[in-house]
Amino acid sequence: MRRFKPNPLAVALATAFCLTPAWLLANDQPPIALPVPPSSKGQTKVTADNMDGEMEIELKARGNVVVTRDDQKVEADWLDYFQDKDRVKAGDHFRLTRAGDVVDGTTLDYNVADYTGIGLEPVFSIARPLPGNKAANNTVRGDGRQVEFRGENQYRVFDSRMNTCEPGDDSWYLKSSTLDLDYTRGVGVARHARLDFYGVPIFYSPWLDFPLTDGRKSGILPPTFKTGSNGTEISAPYYWNIAPNYDATLTPRFNTKHGTLLGAEFRYLQPDYNGSIYTEQLPNDKVTDTHRYFWSATHNQRLAPGLGFNYNVNTVSDPNYFRDFGDRIAIASNVNMVREASLSYGFGWQGGSANSLLRVQRYQTLLENPAPNDIPYARLPQLVFNANQKLPDGFSANLQSELTRFSHPTLQTGDRLVTYPSLSWGLDQSWGFIRPKLGIHYTSYQLSDVQGQQTTLQGDNLSRTLPIFSTDAGLFFEREAQVLGEEHLVTLEPRLFYVYIPTKNQDNLPNFDTSENDFNFAQLFTENRFSGSDRINGANQITAALTSRLISQQNGLERLRLSAGKRYYFNRDDISLTGVPEERTVSGSNVLLGASGDLSSQWRLDSTYEWNEALKKTERYNAQLRYNPAPGKVASMRYRYGRYELQDTATTYGPLRQVDLAAQWPLAKKWYALARYNYSLESRQPLEKLAGFEYNDGCWSLRLVGQRYISDLNTYKNAVYFQIEFKGLGGVGNNPADALRLAIPGYSKTNNL
Repeated sequence: MRRFKPNPLAVALATAFCLTPAWLLANDQPPIALPVPPSSKGQTKVTADNMDGEMEIELKARGNVVVTRDDQKVEADWLDYFQDKDRVKAGDHFRLTRAGDVVDGTTLDYNVADYTGIGLEPVFSIARPLPGNKAANNTVRGDGRQVEFRGENQYRVFDSRMNTCEPGDDSWYLKSSTLDLDYTRGVGVARHARLDFYGVPIFYSPWLDFPLTDGRKSGILPPTFKTGSNGTEISAPYYWNIAPNYDATLTPRFNTKHGTLLGAEFRYLQPDYNGSIYTEQLPNDKVTDTHRYFWSATHNQRLAPGLGFNYNVNTVSDPNYFRDFGDRIAIASNVNMVREASLSYGFGWQGGSANSLLRVQRYQTLLENPAPNDIPYARLPQLVFNANQKLPDGFSANLQSELTRFSHPTLQTGDRLVTYPSLSWGLDQSWGFIRPKLGIHYTSYQLSDVQGQQTTLQGDNLSRTLPIFSTDAGLFFEREAQVLGEEHLVTLEPRLFYVYIPTKNQDNLPNFDTSENDFNFAQLFTENRFSGSDRINGANQITAALTSRLISQQNGLERLRLSAGKRYYFNRDDISLTGVPEERTVSGSNVLLGASGDLSSQWRLDSTYEWNEALKKTERYNAQLRYNPAPGKVASMRYRYGRYELQDTATTYGPLRQVDLAAQWPLAKKWYALARYNYSLESRQPLEKLAGFEYNDGCWSLRLVGQRYISDLNTYKNAVYFQIEFKGLGGVGNNPADALRLAIPGYSKTNNL
């Protein structure tokens, strides 16, 4: 005989059968509820208009049936509940909800205890919060022939359609024979997948996976397309998420002009080191009939506390590689490709610290037929040591030093030792500061023979010793004022910077790594106008500068900054870049003026002006005004003038006059125009023309951009960018975002608005 073991559901069911009169079971009465004990976790509750069945075996519920268990709820027209298995069968129509998941269908066979079962003709909407943004959800919705519930966070849909659009937006669908949504791993997998865009198939893959969260995952990335002067190119990257701290990307690329390339990138990240290795390989270029390649590798490692190692190595097969396979950014940024490795060590003590660096460095020059001076010196090796120590009464001692061996294929080579000890004192108060400094700069050379001959300079052992004295001082004045009805803080900040360095002939010294710095506000407050250590200017001079700022008390924005600065010479002695002493023809430097700031929440001004004191002419100026009332709405105008500047070809000097106009602006609802026009008034030719548009439909966006730019003296490059980006699924086409950010100051991707 079966032993009877009462439980809460059985007691409730018995009460319903034994104590409830038949007339209370009429459909127009409140639904019957099977009560649940106070601790209801793991318990099932059923309510319906009518219920009957066999206790502990099967319960039949009819009319407005609702079954709840923990965070699940099943609603149906009718339902059979098998109590011993926690299994429900529902029909006519059902709705299964759990947190942000909703599945509707016709019939359901489901186990509420382990979240498994089958539903027919499902219509689903599954939402999960994004880990990086708890206020936003990533929602997948769609329908299919059958849904298989495979666990608490796993679904498989057969003959499915899905997208990530808002309800009612069916602009695109990903159709597949099976669709797996695994929220445990955050991965969706579609087999025999076809992407339909307004009913037109635009992409097919036998297997496609995509992220269900904002985490990384392995899979085929959307293919990219681009066309232009370098040919039409198609690439199909594959991303391999090897581990949380390792990944790789393989990118086959077919170029109609040059052939088939293979790109590969491997990245790694560990607590004590990180880096990447990247390569592009073209075994047989159809144009040059040669093997062409590009390699880049970086590594940074912490070997021990304070001890680090890193390298950065880059190489290409030929000087024209980036012109044939790169864009404007790659061409401009890869003239001299660095290859270096270094070992650094830093340590500290009470009141002081020191750091050292051992480095080897050389470059690959990508200029065709470069002149000897176009090739930078290699440092093989360079040893740098710097230290500082705080002393009593505001004093501090400092040391800068380096020992470098310079190597070059055709020019003078040798070793250089530099030491620069100094003693400084500082007084910093709320009302101002004063910082005097006294140091001795010593430089020594041991020169080598050039191509088997004696050194080109007189003597193998050369040296230079120069004392350097400087004082930097400034005052701060401020007051509150009301400007345009808003409270502001107005500052007045005068500053003086004095430098004394005796003038010494240096034409007997080589020039390994020295060039003359550009003249700007920062350079006004430096001891030496030359970079490197081969040349040190003579100086008996003082810089006077004045800055006034208008700062909003409401939000802290710097509404306006006005600056003026000029250097005054107490003697006429100086040193040229060749090292020969020369006499200045003026008593002071050029005058610098500057005005910048957020004039309002919509307008931004940046401008500088340089007046040539000797010629009584404008040396250069630059003015940019930007209007940005809202993201996606920006227009800027810039004018540059230089009396004697590096020209557009980057090989000659002369007058420079350029106009630069750029904008991103909404034309109509969902439509944005993109444009840039950079024109040289001096050479009477455009340097860059860019035009295109963006369309943002909410669930998908489209970008089409054409670009034409000058790459060298008589060569223009063309590029066309086209991309369709689907919300939550990625994009198809070549992403022009980098080119747009470079061309249009303040550019915003419209699908982020």
